Amino acid sequence: MANLKELRSRISSVSSTMQITKAMKMVSAAKLNKAQSAIEDMRPYAEKLNELLQSLSASLDNDTNSPYSNQREVQNVLIVAISSNRGLAGAFNSNIVKRVNTMISENYANQNVKLVSIGKKACDVLKKKHEFISTHDAIYNDLSYEDVAEIAESLMTQFKNGSFDKIEIVYNSFRNAATQIVTTEQFLPIKPASQKSGEEKSSDYIFEPNKVEIVENLIPKSLKIQLFKAIRDSVASEHGARMTAMHKATDNATDLRDDLKLSYNKARQASITNEILEIVAGAEALAE
Repeated sequence: MANLKELRSRISSVSSTMQITKAMKMVSAAKLNKAQSAIEDMRPYAEKLNELLQSLSASLDNDTNSPYSNQREVQNVLIVAISSNRGLAGAFNSNIVKRVNTMISENYANQNVKLVSIGKKACDVLKKKHEFISTHDAIYNDLSYEDVAEIAESLMTQFKNGSFDKIEIVYNSFRNAATQIVTTEQFLPIKPASQKSGEEKSSDYIFEPNKVEIVENLIPKSLKIQLFKAIRDSVASEHGARMTAMHKATDNATDLRDDLKLSYNKARQASITNEILEIVAGAEALAE
């Protein structure tokens, strides 16, 4: 059994760790509240915009397709991996790494795959085996739509000029503080709008100046919103994952501290008992 000094040192160390994890949990909880509100406020707009775009696209003739909807033979693939800049968030970042590796080895084993990273943690692991064409770690310093729009425009340009035939986004989709779902979304080319059998093409709208021009303006905006929503989802998921991880770490530290205190009290009691026995034995020896 460890001596009393060692046990006191371990109790102090575990208590300090517990205070840190508890503080990190509280910070993440405060940040989660703001990030959750942001993504929940944004989702209805993004979904409605996408719904409107699909409705308009379905009503257009086939010869008016956007360059962003060109379906080409897939030879060059770009994967946008959205992770975080910091760790201590459980499996948040490792799940992104696993999904990207699975996509490359299974879905695109015969294609030329390159990566773009948003957040450094996934990049730190994936860059050992795969090629990155750009990284955007600083975007989290002051997340804004304008900065995300620049990244989206770069992706759109690379698809439009034929550098890549397909672009996909991998990120953690926020459900609640304890649940983050690894999600893969096709960014480009735009998937053709699905039309139910017998469903009439839209609609009760009056289009000015015309449908084609409206769609051409909506598609770039919709793509930028799609990427911005994915990053906001990832931010909320990160804070939720870190809050949950720090909550578990605090609970584990509490249990360990209690076990160490119990061991310390037992060792201290045994030490006191031994001292009493030594005093009694000494007194008896003097009495003889």
